[in-house]
Amino acid sequence: MKEEWQRSTVRDIPLYYNPKVSGLRMDTSTNPLGANPAAKEALRECLEMDLNQYPSPYSDGLRNGLASLYKLDPDNFVVGNGSDEALDIAFKSFLEPGETVIMPYPSYSLHSYFAKVNGGKASTVDLDPDFQLDVDALCKANGKMLILCTPNNPTSNLFRRKDVVELLERRDGPVIVDEAYGEFAGKSFIPEVEKFENLIVTRTFSKAYALAGMRIGYAVSNKEIAGVMQRIKIPYSLNRVSEAVAIKALQHQEFMKRSVRVVNEGRKQLETGLRELMFDVYPSQANFILFRTPLKSSRLVEELAKRGVMIRDFGRMRRLEDHVRTTIGTREMNDALLTKLREVITLCR
Repeated sequence: MKEEWQRSTVRDIPLYYNPKVSGLRMDTSTNPLGANPAAKEALRECLEMDLNQYPSPYSDGLRNGLASLYKLDPDNFVVGNGSDEALDIAFKSFLEPGETVIMPYPSYSLHSYFAKVNGGKASTVDLDPDFQLDVDALCKANGKMLILCTPNNPTSNLFRRKDVVELLERRDGPVIVDEAYGEFAGKSFIPEVEKFENLIVTRTFSKAYALAGMRIGYAVSNKEIAGVMQRIKIPYSLNRVSEAVAIKALQHQEFMKRSVRVVNEGRKQLETGLRELMFDVYPSQANFILFRTPLKSSRLVEELAKRGVMIRDFGRMRRLEDHVRTTIGTREMNDALLTKLREVITLCR
């Protein structure tokens, strides 16, 4: 194939993280409690569903459920095939070919991916030494849109609310606040969507609701912005089964709340255990922890995998040399990780 056949903005895009899966997975920041019980209940009910019929073009049932939960209007919500589709819709809706999306660095790698696949450019602004936003630099950066992830992936910290508010007030253009891990932080900008004309919040059912395999996410904004995105969204992109499962999960909030409690308890356990092993641990308000290892991060991840535990290596990224990320698990999962880490540290000394 000739290189010029490819669109120029996508020529440098690599494949996404796709490891050989084995053992205890603590590399994907999924829910440590396993599948949401509401999913099984909904799936049994779906056996009677007429799957010969299309789903609602815009997932009206789920939008009604979300509106009830957040005390907003269904027209504030755009539902998609994972929050990744919600992000993609936002760029499709507001980004002209050749325009630039500003984003903090380091952050979620797919943010730049979505900018590029939609014909745009990605420009990064470094976080400060504490992995907090450099508000002045982000405001001065030249770009049509701004996207940030809070709690931030992979640094695991929540950005200061006042900094995000200042960006919303000073930036002229859409500002996307990606809250994929928002339930674990207990804070959200969703209640502010009618206050700011440029705010778009995205969330997912993959993490706290334990439905990663169903691919359900949503965007929340004021009705004008949400209306634009709704017109751009591919109709029927969320299937009837996934929508039914999500609606059932919204109706059973206790599992989500229990998941948050387990993560909060596990976070303290892991932070203490990792520090006892002499790792540099960063503050976390998410369901994962970033830490720096005295070993080569690639060696640490490889040796752990040999012992049946998978964590994520970020050591090839600038500013994250020899940094790794682990999901916060149940007490048993965390104990298993800490035991294997101790074995690897002992081996490599």
